[in-house]
Order: sequence, then structure tokens, then C-alpha cells
Amino acid sequence: MEKALLIIIALSGLSAVSSHAERQYHFVYEAKTMAEAQKYCREKHTDLATVDSMEVVELLNNMAGQYNQSAWIGLHDDRDTWRWSISDPSFYGPGETEFRRWGTGQPKNRHNEQCTMFYSGGTGTWNDYDCNTLFRAVCFDVTGPSATFVLIESRMTWTGAQSYCREHHTDLASVRNQTENQLLDELWSGQYSAWIGLYRDSWKWSDGSSSSFKYWKVNEPNYVGLKVCVAAAFDDSGKWEDLDCRVEKPFICYGPVPVSMQVIKVRVEKPNGVDLNDPAFLDAMLVEAKKNLRAQGLDDNVQLAWRKQPDGQVFQKEEKKKKRDEL
Repeated sequence: MEKALLIIIALSGLSAVSSHAERQYHFVYEAKTMAEAQKYCREKHTDLATVDSMEVVELLNNMAGQYNQSAWIGLHDDRDTWRWSISDPSFYGPGETEFRRWGTGQPKNRHNEQCTMFYSGGTGTWNDYDCNTLFRAVCFDVTGPSATFVLIESRMTWTGAQSYCREHHTDLASVRNQTENQLLDELWSGQYSAWIGLYRDSWKWSDGSSSSFKYWKVNEPNYVGLKVCVAAAFDDSGKWEDLDCRVEKPFICYGPVPVSMQVIKVRVEKPNGVDLNDPAFLDAMLVEAKKNLRAQGLDDNVQLAWRKQPDGQVFQKEEKKKKRDEL
């Protein structure tokens, strides 16, 4: 007879768990500002809630129940985060990704001004601008560490310019230093305005997640004043609205899914010619064990694993107990 230890791990709190992401959400009804809510969530759980799918939206709506107002989630507008369209770090030397030649009073960092326009004519200064404005574009062709700028006369939006440059050249132009900025200023005679590759995607999740999922209410975000934080409105199916971060509201945190663990001892009569520690045999036994657990009503949140002994083996021969000598 040989014995082994089988570990049964069961996820708990299933009523408030996003199954695809293994996160548990916590609805906190105490009203706080966005900053206070973030501090609370990071101290008590992991962070303010990241909502990255309709599955999570539906989960939060179910949690809200009869609550029909709005609650903070982790999305906010980080207005001063600028990056280049071409992101390959090997293309930039020390400090070159941070080179800027903003004009006086620029960037204004308004909600709707998220792309960068280069203005020639002896100044070579940059303005942040509405990305839907039609301007010329400056593309570039990259060969090793060097780049050749190409002015495109057709007028297009920033996104259109980016697509055009990527299709016909390398990308929208990055301007890495003052020397390149001067070359750009002298690229065309006279004055011109043109898109370059600097932009900002200002909506950020508190935990640094990169999800692009959005679930805005109609006419939101409306880009007014200090409305740079986001709440889910449960009177409108959990859709999002931008609000002043100083407003006090309930909020939603998330944290890891709690787990419970149980270890049971398994005894097996060794079949002739079978190595009980063979990985294929161990995997087959786990499959059968999970089938049996399902038949007993346990769901797919139950996970099984073998616990290895100090010698690295799973099964060990069980020593027969010696009978005590009769007195």
C-alpha cells in the first residue's frame, strides 16, 4: 500500500468574484473623496475597482442591488502623461523621450487636446490640440539610430496621420532633441502646422491596468472643469460619468479571491508494473478525482494538486505497523 497527500483548493466568496480575472469586489457605502477612497482600498484590499469587461459591469450591478446612485471606480484622467507614437526604447537616447519644445502656455492639457501639433516659421514650437483637427503631418523613415523627416501635404486627423505614416513610412515623427526640432522647422519654406507623434491617452486605472474597455453614459465624459475622476452610475446600468474628484461618494474596491485549502491522504494499492510517481499516471488520477468531485456537486472553482514529499516523490510506500508483543 502506498500513500500520498492530495491538496483541494476551493475559491470562496463566489457571489462577488469576476471569474475571468479572479478578483473579488467590495462595495463600500461610506462616502469618501476619490483620493480617500483610493487610500482606503489600497490599505484594506488591493486598489479601487478596475472594470475591464461587461462581465464585471454585470457583477457590480448585481452587487449594487437597490443602490441607485453612483460610486467611485479606479478610472481617472491623468492629463499630463505624454508619449511618442513609436515606443521602441532602443530608438531613444538618455532623456530623449522627455524632450519637449512647448510654446508659451502649452500644453494646456484640456480634456479634448490630446495630440501635438508642430508650428514652423522660426519658432519650432509645439501646441497640444484636438486630435480631430485636420492638419498636415510629419512622418519619418527610421534607419538605425537616424531618421529622415517627410512632410505630408494632405490634411488629416492625428489618428489618420498615424495610420498613413505607419503604412507609407515608419511612423509619425518623434522629435528627440533640439537638433531634430531645428531640422523639422526648416523642412518646408514658410509657416506650416503639422501633426507629430506626441500624444496622451489620459484615462488611467488606479492600479496601472492597461484595459481599453469603456462604458460611458451618453454625452460622457463631458470634459468640464475639474471632472477628472470616474464613478459608475447604478441608476443607469453601471455606466460611467466623470465627476469632480472632491465629491464624496461610496466606492468599490477589489482584492484577491480568498481561498480555502484542504489536504487529504490518499492510499493506493499499487498495480503490477505501474510507477505511481509517473507524471502521466498522477495527471490521470487528478482528472478522475475531479470527475468524482463534480459528481458530488463541487464546481470548477475547485482545483486539485499533489503535495510532494521531501524527497520530491508524491507516493511513498507505507510502512506496516508492527504488532506489539503480547504481555
